[in-house]
Amino acid sequence: MIQLKSAREIETMAAGGRILALTHAHLRSHVRAGLSTGQLDKIAEDFIRSHDGAVPAFKGLYGFPGAICISVNEEIVHGIPSPKRVLADGDIVKFDVGVQYQGMYTDACITVPVGTIDPTTQRLVDVTERALEAGIAQAVPGNYVGDIGHAVQQVVERAGFSVVRELVGHGVGHLPHEDPQVPNHGKPRRGTRLQAGLTIAIEPMVNVGGAVTRTLADKWTVVTLDGTRSAHVEHTVAVTEDGPRVLTRL
Repeated sequence: MIQLKSAREIETMAAGGRILALTHAHLRSHVRAGLSTGQLDKIAEDFIRSHDGAVPAFKGLYGFPGAICISVNEEIVHGIPSPKRVLADGDIVKFDVGVQYQGMYTDACITVPVGTIDPTTQRLVDVTERALEAGIAQAVPGNYVGDIGHAVQQVVERAGFSVVRELVGHGVGHLPHEDPQVPNHGKPRRGTRLQAGLTIAIEPMVNVGGAVTRTLADKWTVVTLDGTRSAHVEHTVAVTEDGPRVLTRL
């Protein structure tokens, strides 16, 4: 069931979204070769909890062990933070962060280079970020979920990359995951019609190679089947009469 949010609820989400955006900025400033994903997870959790009323939304969610999801290189999503997973120069690392603040949830992800990355990886990150912006631009009343997915897909495939189809964006707000699903592919004017008060997480996941995925033995980490790199970016967006309002951007 789709749950539209009141103006007050959206303001609460915006306050939590600001904490999330600050967490991303804090993490970005700490990324360096030699640091483990376990260390970065603690940095994120401590920072989120330093804000009164804020907690990491993913800690324990469906049994997930980390405070945030940290995925490296060919890992698409749901990477489990570990003291054994150490970043190296040339890696890309994805920080998928959820924040619960005063009973409302926001969700966002950034992809960050570690040191100097190769040109193909840089283009992957750039295209994924452009695809997210194209999707956000479609989040207006009267459009459809298919308009968002179509916009994302067009940017990605024109660049020669592939869109992950087995994982999707989603509604967010009262719960970490709500209806509707928001795929990163689709046809215009199809799917759920967008209304003011709808809050959704738009999250392109883009691979250098093929779109097919597999899940590792830890039952969480999703990787590209062909081992090529993947980028993932995400914002929580409110559909308003004045246009898309990004709640997780400073």
